[in-house]
Amino acid sequence: MTGSGPTDVLAGAFEQQRERLVAVAHRMLGSRAEAEDAVQEAWIRLARQDAAAIDNLAGWLTTVVGRVCLDVLRSRKNRAVLSYEDRLPELVVTVDDGAAPEDDAVLAESVGLALLVVLDTLTPTERLAFVMHDMFAVPFAEIGEIIGRSTDATKMLTSRARRKVRGTPLPQEEPRRQRAVVDAFLAAARNGDFDGLVRLLDPQVTWRTYHPQGVMTTVGAAEVAGPILRGARSMTAVLPVLVNGAPGFVSWGANGKVLGVAACTVVDGRIVELLTVSDRKRLGAMGLPERPE
Repeated sequence: MTGSGPTDVLAGAFEQQRERLVAVAHRMLGSRAEAEDAVQEAWIRLARQDAAAIDNLAGWLTTVVGRVCLDVLRSRKNRAVLSYEDRLPELVVTVDDGAAPEDDAVLAESVGLALLVVLDTLTPTERLAFVMHDMFAVPFAEIGEIIGRSTDATKMLTSRARRKVRGTPLPQEEPRRQRAVVDAFLAAARNGDFDGLVRLLDPQVTWRTYHPQGVMTTVGAAEVAGPILRGARSMTAVLPVLVNGAPGFVSWGANGKVLGVAACTVVDGRIVELLTVSDRKRLGAMGLPERPE
């Protein structure tokens, strides 16, 4: 009978930390796939280390994952043009049927669209400091080691990031009110009501639409309303859904195929951000609900 070797023991200890590390990386990067890649990189680095020299494995792994995520965030900022893969957040789509409280745990694992938008306004070091301290209670001293700053400087950085997050409007309205706005938006679109659409859109609404060729961004209520009206003519069925907890909908065309998924961020009774996906490859991987009868 063969006993477990040092590598097996190390792998077991790593697996105990994996889900926590993926959760940390997911919050920082907004992508489950990228988060898992970051954690896998941490395992590769761990395998090269003398494990006996690591006093605190959990802390060591958190530091490594943090550094890997920081490199990814910096590389995003340095690119002149972000790739389609980088720009599209991971989307979790569930039927919006007045979810019971216990269903909230499912959505809690996803990164909310509104929070992603806010986090994208932070610098890479601000984002890392905010996520690791305020969401995962990592001590300032450990965060400082990751970003190469003193404990006091890290506290100031985190405080600045926190002020930015709190100063950015997030949807505060009740889910039912948000859903009512989205339902009115859908009704106006399907009825060809241009003025009604404009009234439901923030004057500076941002519409990001993802298709196979990449992402297109449109800003402004009138600029968004026109294309939305034209697209609505193709809809033969619509199902209310939640997309990462935000109210949205899935639409189907005359051939029974999915036209797209939409998610709306609602603030003060108006849609301030609209995200739509029409890329069939992406849609096919989302596990979307069936077309309503």
